[in-house]
Amino acid sequence: MKKYSIMKSMNMHPKKGKRTILEMTQILKRHGYCTLGEAFNRLDFSSAIQDIRRFNYVVKLLQLIAKSQLTSLSGVAQKNYFNILDKIVQKVLDDHHNPRLIKDLLQDLSSTLCILIRGVGKSVLVGNINIWICRLETILTWQQQLQDLQMTKQVNNGLTLSDLPLHMLNNILYRFSDGWDIITLGQVTPTLYMLSEDRQLWKKLCQYHFAEKQFCRHLILSEKGHIEWKLMYFALQKHYPAKEQYGDTLHFCRHCSILFWKDSGHPCTAADPDSCFTPVSPQHFIDLFKF
Repeated sequence: MKKYSIMKSMNMHPKKGKRTILEMTQILKRHGYCTLGEAFNRLDFSSAIQDIRRFNYVVKLLQLIAKSQLTSLSGVAQKNYFNILDKIVQKVLDDHHNPRLIKDLLQDLSSTLCILIRGVGKSVLVGNINIWICRLETILTWQQQLQDLQMTKQVNNGLTLSDLPLHMLNNILYRFSDGWDIITLGQVTPTLYMLSEDRQLWKKLCQYHFAEKQFCRHLILSEKGHIEWKLMYFALQKHYPAKEQYGDTLHFCRHCSILFWKDSGHPCTAADPDSCFTPVSPQHFIDLFKF
């Protein structure tokens, strides 16, 4: 059973059962984890990306680092970051799993690097500028490889998606939490397109990700006075963060002071272990090192 004990033996001082980000940050620093890079180097994200349940979590974390924390990484952490990114890209090129997610990550990373490289002297880039230029060229190569990626058509004489009854296809669509996934599936067949345009489907998606107060601020009505839920979903996405959903996430045990993957668990000695676990989202992980 694998666990990550970057916060072992931390003294507890819970406040209403939850440790604040500032308290956790102070504990990290007392135990020698003063920077994001140090924690990033310690956690085995290279192995985590091989698990489909953890893949999206790691990609989101790398994307957040690309957007705002790239300059905080040490030389060793940078090398680790790009090694993991290389493994992610190669994995996607091999298994074709979620290329859109990686395209978004590379786009954010290339945009950040372009700004930092153009602003050399004004911004802090750890390492030789030529190394960063080579990294940017590598990113552009990855982007082109993903752009040229061709999905191999499966030869199968058995049951296909099109053979499923309407209620089962509809059930599949209702299980998606990402609007782009719904649109992509809707492009497969005319029947799926019809189901993917269902107003009730997009209404449920909006209700899952956003609050009613947010609906009222961004109402989009059709000429007949009906709410355009699909348009609203994408409009709301521009103003508010969508609810994140991951197959597996990092958790922090307040009793044992250990950071671990939820599905792996850890041998907690508390009388009620579940009450001691706090989920750590990718943004929460980044925030721990902002103080």
